Amino acid sequence: MVKKQKPLRRAAGILMPVSSLPSNYGIGTLGKDAFKFVDFLKAAGQTYWQVLPVCPTSYGDSPYQSFSTFAGNPYFIDIDLLIDEGLLTKSEADSYDFGSDKEAVDYGKLFESRFELLKRAFSRSSHKEEQEYIFFHKEYAENLDDYCFFMSLKFYFDNLPWTQWDDDIRLRKPKALLKYREALAEDIDFWWFLQYKFFSQWNKLKEYANSLGIEIVGDLPIYVAMDSADTWTDYTQFLLDYDRKPIDVAGVPPDYFSATGQLWGNPLYDWDKMEQNNFAWWKRRMSFCANLYDIIRIDHFIGFVRYYAIPAEDDTAMGGEYREGPGIKLLDAIGEVIGSKKIIAEDLGVVPPAVVRLLAKTGYPGMKVLMFGLDENPENSFLPHNYERNCVVYGGTHDNDTLRGYYDARPPRKLRHTMEYLNVKRKKDLVWATIKAGFMSVADTVIFQMQDYLELPSKARMNYPSTLGGNWEWRSLREDFSDELAQRILTTTKTYARTTEAKK
Repeated sequence: MVKKQKPLRRAAGILMPVSSLPSNYGIGTLGKDAFKFVDFLKAAGQTYWQVLPVCPTSYGDSPYQSFSTFAGNPYFIDIDLLIDEGLLTKSEADSYDFGSDKEAVDYGKLFESRFELLKRAFSRSSHKEEQEYIFFHKEYAENLDDYCFFMSLKFYFDNLPWTQWDDDIRLRKPKALLKYREALAEDIDFWWFLQYKFFSQWNKLKEYANSLGIEIVGDLPIYVAMDSADTWTDYTQFLLDYDRKPIDVAGVPPDYFSATGQLWGNPLYDWDKMEQNNFAWWKRRMSFCANLYDIIRIDHFIGFVRYYAIPAEDDTAMGGEYREGPGIKLLDAIGEVIGSKKIIAEDLGVVPPAVVRLLAKTGYPGMKVLMFGLDENPENSFLPHNYERNCVVYGGTHDNDTLRGYYDARPPRKLRHTMEYLNVKRKKDLVWATIKAGFMSVADTVIFQMQDYLELPSKARMNYPSTLGGNWEWRSLREDFSDELAQRILTTTKTYARTTEAKK
């Protein structure tokens, strides 16, 4: 039986994607600017740094659609650190075009340039002779070997989804697996090199953050992508037909975000088959996450209790149906492998009573999004005066507008009600008043997006659900992380007893 989790301590954190950090080469990385952000968190009195999934992104650039749930994103490998190692020169790195807009990721140019540059570094590396790499390869073989093989195949087949590869390798015929492993041996080594560099840099960053009392909150998508090493390799764990095409796919019915629902398209798990081997695949996944993060936020936690299944041939999510999930049986299995690491349950949406009971049994904190409470209904559970202690409060998530963007689009009548609730007289004070409302609440944990501390407009929004293109692009500037802002956040954090110092 799952051991009931103890509540998180009263503290605060900032949601800041790695991709949104400043850097010299097109996208945020695990280099010096990431370490400086940790310093900023410390100066601001924060306890948590929440990131979006750090897995390799696929078509559409969403961190929730990844080529593997067990791998790190090669885009996050810091180029300057490779220069310091002598694997690249600055002039080489500067010769590539990663985009001209410092406040937005250009994923098209990134894809065209990044891997070519990283291959130069790989060609000069003697990592295979290093004891650290030999240990890494042995330690991570179960999780990364199939991914590195998968990516080699993907590039060999001109980046087509695995469902469109030649039948012998698509269906993992033994002779084909052997043939391609031999033919693509050097390419496989390249992808291993990238993972070695990612995890080396990630582990150093995490160790530094932990040394300053900062814990990393990782985000775990409940589903994996159809075009992924996970589905291609462990196809028996998913609801696929005899030709390995999805029977039903994941999504959610019509809701706040979309009148036709959200058609995610992810393959669904064969929960009955997973239960037969005590959820071994999930245990491996959660064990990996427990090593990667300090706290794990499970996205779409409701799907463990009931999940929405949409016929694979449908164009919208309107024709789906709810089915029963594994519930406590899965969480019992997860509890066997995560040790002392804690879980946050993303329980947004229509919450069935069974989810409420499951959270009570496990002790996992659910989420409260303050933005969802500003509708003139005093009984709204997202309003701070209705919170309970064991929850995590957000101003908004990566799927929401920035607070400033939200208020800019708010009609005057509703703005007046919000200003009354937050006790402010000027519209320009609303963002920080919202932040303070979350901080002063009884909730143990409060996390706001970095964009909201910077009071940025809708241009800085990370994602518009159910849309393709223009998402996941926002980047910060180095001057954003000023001493003045850190001090302002620290003052708020201390005022509402969310720092270690404030409790002494």
